[in-house]
Amino acid sequence: MAKRKERIQNPEPFDPYGADPAKTNKRSKAPKRHQQDEKFVAANLSSKIMKEALLQQKEEDEVEHDNAATLFQEIPYAEDDGDIDAFAGFSEIQSQAAGYEEEINEEDERLVEAFFSKEPGQQKTLADLIVQRIKEKDASVASEMRPVPKLDKSIIDIYKGVGTHLKRYTIGKIPKAFKHIPSMQHWEEVLYITEPENWSPNALYQATRIFASNFGAKKAERFYKLVLLPRVREDIRKNKRLHFALYQTLKKALYKPAAFFKGILFPLCESCTCTLREAVIVGSIIEKVSIPPLHSSVALLKLSGMEYCGTTSYFIKLILEKKYALPYRVVDAVVAHFMRFLNETRIMPVIWHQSFLAFVQRYKNELQKDDKDRLRNLLEKQRHNFVTPEISRELDHSRHRGEKDEDLMSIDILYIFHLLTLLIFLTIDGYDMVSIVYLMLYDLVFVINKTIEEDRFDIPDVPMEED
Repeated sequence: MAKRKERIQNPEPFDPYGADPAKTNKRSKAPKRHQQDEKFVAANLSSKIMKEALLQQKEEDEVEHDNAATLFQEIPYAEDDGDIDAFAGFSEIQSQAAGYEEEINEEDERLVEAFFSKEPGQQKTLADLIVQRIKEKDASVASEMRPVPKLDKSIIDIYKGVGTHLKRYTIGKIPKAFKHIPSMQHWEEVLYITEPENWSPNALYQATRIFASNFGAKKAERFYKLVLLPRVREDIRKNKRLHFALYQTLKKALYKPAAFFKGILFPLCESCTCTLREAVIVGSIIEKVSIPPLHSSVALLKLSGMEYCGTTSYFIKLILEKKYALPYRVVDAVVAHFMRFLNETRIMPVIWHQSFLAFVQRYKNELQKDDKDRLRNLLEKQRHNFVTPEISRELDHSRHRGEKDEDLMSIDILYIFHLLTLLIFLTIDGYDMVSIVYLMLYDLVFVINKTIEEDRFDIPDVPMEED
């Protein structure tokens, strides 16, 4: 039996600062001085370090939450939304162009302004509404510039701090107390305390994301009408364009289509002061974003019966060009809308003729014969050198409502069967391939000429240029 090897043991004690001879024979570095002399941090020094760390953490919290961090813990919070907290702002490259740039014709703008209301109503903001409520309840506050609603003092202090933070907000997290506003009963008064007219554009974008997700259609409509729309119009009026963050805010507002139409589009048109620039900017949102057909049909019905403003035709044209399958009631309402201008003495802007053309092009086959006759009479009163002939041609080359197109598919199938039969008989009779192709092309040309004579194809007459 083989002799068992003896176990090798290291007689030296384990040195935590030295080398392990079982792993390496290299000479280890000399231990550092602080590792040899001080194995543990002294108790008095540890308490000083912890106190200093707590002071620094407290200062950082005060800067981030604008001296209101301790107050935010007094009320229950909504759960964090990862997407909202991850907001990283908008880049400067994006801010250069919002994607709605379009040439504004001065002549068109002048014609549109001719349809402005003589006595436009003043558009109310959230501040106007809350101040009016406060004055109705207490007449003694009538002299104050910005009265404060009767709420708990701690709530007022919290949301004044939130408002101060939102004035200079660019990126990062939104205070949790702000996310609690949608669940409050008196959310309008609380929102008024934060002074939304002074928020930064990025803060308004974040607020719209929160409210569009948590509000119902009614509350979202009031937020859009009282906060978002006045801010957008004011920015366009001052800068002749719209801030990119506000443009993205309008796109986010379409998350609630009914609230967007009732809170943004309808008040804008009903004010009768919507400029062409405002219509182009807001219209680009409608053009780019997908909207459910039901909401668009209701919007078109409402715009058709509204008091006319020049830019209303622009919004009608955008919705028509989305090519929805509209109910007959909406189609008839649009016909009635255009017939209102039969005796109009003012010169209609080009956008009105363009919206008329867009309507006839998309829905000419859904019009009744009487409606087409009435629209032809309208064309005699309201004419445009380039657009009116196109409208007349579309009306002339269309079927009436209820009529069916020829079954072109069955005709094509029969013609293919005819060509195959001709090919078989020609092959049996011994024709070569060149003769067969020639005869088939001749037959095809004959059929095309026949269909043109029967007016199956809509081919407009193109005038020849004179030498």
